[in-house]
Amino acid sequence: MNKPLVSVIMGSDSDLPVMAPAAEFLESMDIPVEVTVVSAHRTPDRMVEFARQAHQRGIRVIIAGAGGAAHLPGMVASMSPLPVIGVPVRSSNSIDGWDSILSILQMPNGIPVATVALNAGKNAGILAARILGSTDEALQARLISYMQTMESQVLQKAERLEKSGYKDYQRPA
Repeated sequence: MNKPLVSVIMGSDSDLPVMAPAAEFLESMDIPVEVTVVSAHRTPDRMVEFARQAHQRGIRVIIAGAGGAAHLPGMVASMSPLPVIGVPVRSSNSIDGWDSILSILQMPNGIPVATVALNAGKNAGILAARILGSTDEALQARLISYMQTMESQVLQKAERLEKSGYKDYQRPA
């Protein structure tokens, strides 16, 4: 297996359903990925070691998901020279996800965290692939193909809707 280029980390394994689509998308683009739990609050020493050493291990982008107070993305970004993409997670202890969104989004100047929508792990994977694709023509071609596939799917849906009329339209399963 190739060395991972992207780390997908989360504060708890309960975040995995939100974060797995990021890893799945990256794998579909042939990008080596690692997935693990790194809690900012329960394993702070592990988080510090991870953040400070990720670039030395060949990681190029970090995707960090967290719910509740959601300190993981920002704390990792404060210690790593790598781009960090934050995924706010609606968790059992969150305020409908708003606390997570604001904790990740409202970083102080000098500590950027790219933030995707609530529970949008797949978008984080796509953004990580785009970051890597900016210097990798083969990956960029795969991303363009992905975008063309999405376009084709939407055009097919539009055609079905226009032919059937909105009252009789049956959305494909």
